[in-house]
Amino acid sequence: MDIKTLRHSAAHVMAYAVTQLWPDAKLDIGPSTDDGFYYDFDLEHRLGEEDFAAIEAKMAEIARADYPFERIEMSREEARKFLEGRGQTYKIERLADIPEGEAISFYKCGDYWDLCRGPHVPSTGCVKAFKITSVAGSYYRGDSRNPMMQRLYGIAAESQADIDATLARIEEAKRRDHRRLGVELDLFHLDPEDPGQIFWHPKGWAIYVALQEYMRDKVRKDGYQEVNTPAIMPRSLWERSGHWGHYQKNMFVTESEKRVFAVKPMNCPGALEIFNSRLRSYKDLPLRLAEFGHCARNEPSGTLHGIMRVRGFVQDDAHILCTEEQIEAEVAKFCRLLKDVYKDFGFDKNLTVKLSTMPDDHVGDEKTWQHAEAALAAACKSAGMDYEIQPGEGAFYGPKLEFTLVDALGRPWQCGTIQLDYQLPSAERLNAEYIGADNQKHHPVMLHRAVLGSLERFLGILIEQYAGAFPVWLAPEQVRVIPIADAQLPQARELVAKLVDLGVRVDIDEKADKLGAKIRRAQAEKVPFMLVLGKKEAESGMVAVRTRDEGDKGAMPFDDFLAMFRAAAAKRG
Repeated sequence: MDIKTLRHSAAHVMAYAVTQLWPDAKLDIGPSTDDGFYYDFDLEHRLGEEDFAAIEAKMAEIARADYPFERIEMSREEARKFLEGRGQTYKIERLADIPEGEAISFYKCGDYWDLCRGPHVPSTGCVKAFKITSVAGSYYRGDSRNPMMQRLYGIAAESQADIDATLARIEEAKRRDHRRLGVELDLFHLDPEDPGQIFWHPKGWAIYVALQEYMRDKVRKDGYQEVNTPAIMPRSLWERSGHWGHYQKNMFVTESEKRVFAVKPMNCPGALEIFNSRLRSYKDLPLRLAEFGHCARNEPSGTLHGIMRVRGFVQDDAHILCTEEQIEAEVAKFCRLLKDVYKDFGFDKNLTVKLSTMPDDHVGDEKTWQHAEAALAAACKSAGMDYEIQPGEGAFYGPKLEFTLVDALGRPWQCGTIQLDYQLPSAERLNAEYIGADNQKHHPVMLHRAVLGSLERFLGILIEQYAGAFPVWLAPEQVRVIPIADAQLPQARELVAKLVDLGVRVDIDEKADKLGAKIRRAQAEKVPFMLVLGKKEAESGMVAVRTRDEGDKGAMPFDDFLAMFRAAAAKRG
């Protein structure tokens, strides 16, 4: 049985139960998710955990009745009248989203009807194991200008054992939730007055900078030159690039001296402006321009999620300008870089690749798109990576390869991407040109690529991957010096200064607490190394070493500790 179909069918059973308990409920949507399902309701009763048992009991009753899931098709007008008769105003709006010519179908089980494409399991009796997990507010269509719905979450599986395993994963996900750990570990905060923007605290910013410097070193060694382009660029440039016509609703727009500007939602036009700033030769290609460009996108507030979906973010972006003949080698080179980076974070297993093809909302002719898709597919194969097709999911200017990693909880995250673009450098767009070996002008091919994607989102993934216990090389505070008494403060401060000079991220605990409390605090804050200084250590020049993972390592000379630290800091993966 397909698990997504089972989950979606369970969402219908849950909605059926809610409408039986609260007949005034208005329905919106009820899709499956990676972990389970949800359904959005508009009803006067405020749902809470105290309602879950009654809803689950009603669901069990519906499941025992074993109602068949029946598909009924209607004309658009029949469907509209049917929904009007039931007072389902949200479903009427969703009806308008169905493209002309597409079949309009309802699924019926018992006396419950739902506008739905399907598919579903044969009957409600197939929905045997389920559990309601939570309820939350959610704006209709994710837009804060719309009514607030009540989103009821649940899980469904083929057996109770699977439900128990899923509940365990959910609890572990809660323990690792980056939003909770971000506050507990004092990494960042999010202000409801400034939605989608991150306020990085010193410890969080230390990780951010370490991550950025790591990527900066990687791309420099891989032949990239780093650039930086303006955060605000004129509407005229966005119109020429095509972004204004295809992406304007997601841009933050401003005006100055009767001219319209937009805060950049992506970096690509800026890279082409740099390319066009001087005459280029074929000998200059490939030209690899890397940029940690700060972008802003006007995402609906209802879709924001911690630091993983925000309005302000930085991409580990790069744009490669190359010839047609260089495409395969450059894509293969990028794939090697991506795999090398992911390996350092332990994400080299279960990596999947998808080739996203021409969307309906595209620029350029179909022949050029077919050529681009074939070139990207060949380059992916040349890099030794298999892919699956993702129809219609390409960028508006070109097809792309999307790389999905899997975290410690088995959850997929699409992060890396490389996009093949004939459109932006063309004469019809930003008209990038170089002088070829034939002494004639040619348009380069542009490859848009990112390994991590958004640094903010990737850091959110890492917080959850490591449950806040970062490896030494990424830890915001790598070492904490703990003097037992005030008498050891001078030596402790000297030790901190020495470690700072060696490039170690170090702090000192000068609070008037007992040693046990200081160690517990460092442990709770997930500091990898603790150096305890008592009278004996201060007099002998030794340090008593504790580690986050192994506890007491005993007293040792400082140089021995430094060798231990450097070995731990060098470990990746």
